Amino acid sequence: MRVLIAPDSFKGSLPADAVARALAGGWRREWPGAKVDEVPVADGGEGTVDALVKATGGCFREAVVTGPLGEPVSARYGILGDGKTAVIEMAAASGLPLVPPKARDPRRTTTRGTGELIRAALDTGCRRLIVGLGGSATNDGGAGMLQALGVRLLDETGRELPPGGAALARLSRIDVSGLDPRVQETEFVVACDVDNPLVGPRGASRVFGPQKGATPAMVEELDRALARYAEVIRRDVGVDVASAPGAGAAGGLGAALLAFCRAALRPGAGIVLDAVGLERYVKEADLVVTGEGRLDGQSARGKAPVAVARLAKRWSKPVIAVAGALGPGADALASEGIDACIAVTPGPMPFGEAMARAEELLEECGRRLARLVRVGMALAGMSPPAGRQGEKA
Repeated sequence: MRVLIAPDSFKGSLPADAVARALAGGWRREWPGAKVDEVPVADGGEGTVDALVKATGGCFREAVVTGPLGEPVSARYGILGDGKTAVIEMAAASGLPLVPPKARDPRRTTTRGTGELIRAALDTGCRRLIVGLGGSATNDGGAGMLQALGVRLLDETGRELPPGGAALARLSRIDVSGLDPRVQETEFVVACDVDNPLVGPRGASRVFGPQKGATPAMVEELDRALARYAEVIRRDVGVDVASAPGAGAAGGLGAALLAFCRAALRPGAGIVLDAVGLERYVKEADLVVTGEGRLDGQSARGKAPVAVARLAKRWSKPVIAVAGALGPGADALASEGIDACIAVTPGPMPFGEAMARAEELLEECGRRLARLVRVGMALAGMSPPAGRQGEKA
């Protein structure tokens, strides 16, 4: 029996490599004779830098940048093995975990730190940047990032707009004369885990604003502000970002990268799966196990577990996905190649307890999966339901 364990992170709890290690540890305890490959993955959000740097033999760098509330934060980015490509997670500088729950207000959070992280990468000489979108605390359309790179966003009096998405409602003019010239010399590849447009019913504000602390009234305010932003970008820059797929990613940061950095948006999961050589492991596996913190109907829109499942199905491999929570639409993922979804917790459990015990729960989940697969194989006449001792699989 050969098992491939290729999960994404359980955001706010464990990184992808720790998730893979815990699941694999549980499987090995239950089924010592099985061959288990651990290949953590990501989709542009948390874990993307780790996955790409480790897969290419690169290195990590640190920079002190502006956090989403304006305070200094230390953010890590990577230089890939070619020495010419930098990889950045916007969440490292502008991510939701950097904002205490009671302070979350996407009307005022900024992506300035992401722009400063891009500048730091440019200072190393890299002229190819992979920017991972996901996990943002922001809804400013990438305005803060642009300001950090030298773009001026002006109100009708000619004054620079303050930080935050709400201020974009007062945007009158965009001055790109101060844009860092290195931006035009650089290839930007955006690793994006969603395809949402900037505004509208599926836009950044309505779909993702509530999880960043936006009330219904804030959502409407922010959507109107981003609509104004899109209107001025179309007039002053000549790019229509309002309905472009992926423009709404990371609170609209995708829109700024499209319009001002001439970025190419690619599914983040595809970038990572190619870099880690996942297909090679899939071809050799009898079973593929993937997962992330939450699986629901949105998971089909570019999330890593579904990308893993689609690749596995090209090689006719069965797929089990594990999750800390199963939300509405999780059952529909069967049409995307996930044969079964399994909750990590064995029963109802307070959220805080589940987060604190994530490693333990994942290891036990790995043991349960091994038992279930053993029973399935016995029912299919493939092997007897042998116990752990003397296993020959």
